[in-house]
Amino acid sequence: MSENLDLVRSICADWESGDFSRIDWADPDIEFAWPEGLDASWGGHGRRALAEGWGTTLAAFDDLTVTAEEYRELDDERIVVLHRFRARGKMSGLPIDEGLTKGAVLFAVRQGRVSRLVVYLRRDSAFADLSLEE
Repeated sequence: MSENLDLVRSICADWESGDFSRIDWADPDIEFAWPEGLDASWGGHGRRALAEGWGTTLAAFDDLTVTAEEYRELDDERIVVLHRFRARGKMSGLPIDEGLTKGAVLFAVRQGRVSRLVVYLRRDSAFADLSLEE
């Protein structure tokens, strides 16, 4: 197992336990995006912006859980994690639609830090974007 995969697995383990507070794994100039997110402006550069983006996103949900189902090393730097998530809207109390519970996250790792993070709500979007097969 590569060091990059070990790092990504440790990040996902935190997320699975409900801990989204750590960002020490992020490169200071991390680039991040959520192409299908609730807020199209979610994305940017840097740890501070990432922490603010996570905070805003997490504040919209109750009972958010993320479970990694598969890790795919695409090359020496990129790892995509196929995951399942569940949450309930904080304001509405409604669960996230069942069709939106299988997502993916792309991690690009350089020199022991995540330099790029892309969060996909739908796996098919990740597969299309990354030219992957299901």
